[in-house]
Amino acid sequence: MTPQHRTIGSLLRALRARNDWTLKEMSERCGIPLSTLSKVEHDRLTLTYDKLLQLSQRLNIRMSELFAEQDEAAEQPVTARRSIGRIEDAIRVNTPNYDYYYMCPELRRKRMIPVLTRVRAKSIGEFGDLVHHSGEEYIHVLEGRAEVHTEFYDPIVLEAGESVYIDSNMGHAYIAAEGCEEVLLLGVCSSADEQLMESLMTLHGEESPAQKEADRIGAPASRDAKPARRAASRTRTLRRKTAPAK
Repeated sequence: MTPQHRTIGSLLRALRARNDWTLKEMSERCGIPLSTLSKVEHDRLTLTYDKLLQLSQRLNIRMSELFAEQDEAAEQPVTARRSIGRIEDAIRVNTPNYDYYYMCPELRRKRMIPVLTRVRAKSIGEFGDLVHHSGEEYIHVLEGRAEVHTEFYDPIVLEAGESVYIDSNMGHAYIAAEGCEEVLLLGVCSSADEQLMESLMTLHGEESPAQKEADRIGAPASRDAKPARRAASRTRTLRRKTAPAK
């Protein structure tokens, strides 16, 4: 059953979907900061009438088109997408707390992001502020012991083989539990937002080479996967070439 009232955020997402724009492309077209549009789309912020008018004028569409309901989606076609996850093909991002390995980087517009994470932070003070992003995530401990901090729950310790599933909009952090030097996690982040990869990469800092490469991989392109593989290869040359310790 269709909801009686749609939010500005859902209407903007529908507009982007109809035009096949990334969040970054829409920001450049309408002159509204990407971070503002992201908050609006996730219903954490709204737009004033002046901003809506600016958006309408910059995109050269009538206000009535802006608020047009999207037709019911037809049956989804089978895309037959497939990607083999190999650590040497991953996009690697190094931060003081974590080493991230974003798997299957050649697939564009993923709604599910698989990532291997090696955790070095040993206290929440060392980690810093809890992080938030759209969607949900599942974290499975492969090696070591992980201490999970969340905004609304007491910290818990997960042993190897144990896992947690959380709402990613809730502040969260993963650190190495007491007596553990490092933790290896397998995570799967999922969201209805097709720009989830962009959102995750902004958590590492917008100026990192991996951020720029992720923007290239996440941008609309042809279905040929070779350019993305070459892009991922160039990114890997910016990182240490050593594989994670077993």
